[in-house]
Amino acid sequence: DKIRLGLIGCGGMGQGDLKCFFLNPEVDCAVICDVDDDQIVKGVAICEDQRGKKPDTVKDFRRVLDRKDVDIVLIATPDHWHALPMVMAAQAGKDIYTEKPLAKTIDEGRAMVEAAKRYNRVVQMGSQWRSSAHIIEAAEIIRSGKLGKVHLARAWAFLDWLESIGHVPDSPVPPGVDYDMWLGPAPLHAFNQNRFLFNFRWFWDYAGGLMTDWGVHLLNMLDMGVPAEAPKAVFSCGGKYIFDDDSQTPDSQVTVFDFPHGQWIWEHRAGLNNGLNSRSWGVEWHGTEGNIILNDTGWELITEPKKANIPSQRKRSTGEDPRKAHVRNFLDCVNSRQQPVLNLELGHRISTLAHLGNIAYRTGDKIKWDGEAEKIIGNPEADKLVGVKYRKPWHLPGMRRF
Repeated sequence: DKIRLGLIGCGGMGQGDLKCFFLNPEVDCAVICDVDDDQIVKGVAICEDQRGKKPDTVKDFRRVLDRKDVDIVLIATPDHWHALPMVMAAQAGKDIYTEKPLAKTIDEGRAMVEAAKRYNRVVQMGSQWRSSAHIIEAAEIIRSGKLGKVHLARAWAFLDWLESIGHVPDSPVPPGVDYDMWLGPAPLHAFNQNRFLFNFRWFWDYAGGLMTDWGVHLLNMLDMGVPAEAPKAVFSCGGKYIFDDDSQTPDSQVTVFDFPHGQWIWEHRAGLNNGLNSRSWGVEWHGTEGNIILNDTGWELITEPKKANIPSQRKRSTGEDPRKAHVRNFLDCVNSRQQPVLNLELGHRISTLAHLGNIAYRTGDKIKWDGEAEKIIGNPEADKLVGVKYRKPWHLPGMRRF
């Protein structure tokens, strides 16, 4: 009658996810793992506040997986640390809730999918909008055919709350941080505060910028309305047009996905707010009968003027955080042994789109993609970016390119 959780990664997302899991009375936390003592203290405080007791704490995630009193593992680490704990947790017989994107690269994602199948584990990717009621409702309208043939879908994120990280020199490792473990499989690099905690997102060694951060969320929404096949080709362009700072990933990027059924377009701008359709962020499906525009406030259906076969309408969201329903779905599936709404195969497919956008951006080439073989056609250098070479002694079982 209890589900015992082990948390790996107790930064901002880990703390938020832990609080959400604690909304379910059957969940206890047996152990918290983080390489930073300051983050561990914050996680312990949440447990003491919510459950009245202190969990064990460790800095090596493998000590979480060794434990017999851990049923599920919550992985909320930087992206470069998603794959190894997930695969090893599956080998250890744990069910897993892992944050998005599924992994830092496509090859890692495929290894994770195969591990979940091999060890028959329940795994959910934490892109909570898959469980949002008003998005589900809009997606059902599209799937019903009322919007006609959907030939174009777009998503955008203009985020003025993201500010320049500036220029920061390398510095000594802060007390209480196991920096070598934080790097893990990533290349060796001197400690720099700009690469640590939240800002890891803006460096290729650890993540993929806004394309894999917000892009995975919004591409997931588009997929809810029109399930994405493997794209035939992907093109992306952009750069550092707004910020002059240490970040490597583009603050401005436009990516076009060419599918057999039509096109998807992704666009992001950091440091700005005035996005498309007077919304700082959102998604839009273009059908032959009309369009649906959607974000967290609700959705709007706009009839195609010369058709007018469906009425224009609006629906506001309830404003409830969908993460609660997303976590509940995962916990129900842990008990039923069914796969959750955002299972690993689906999470991998959506994450792959974002990774392909970044590969096209980084190479400056139009990427031709073989979805069945998960290989870039005719471009060996670009195909290397489908995988990643791990720093020794770390090794991920199932990696295909390195």
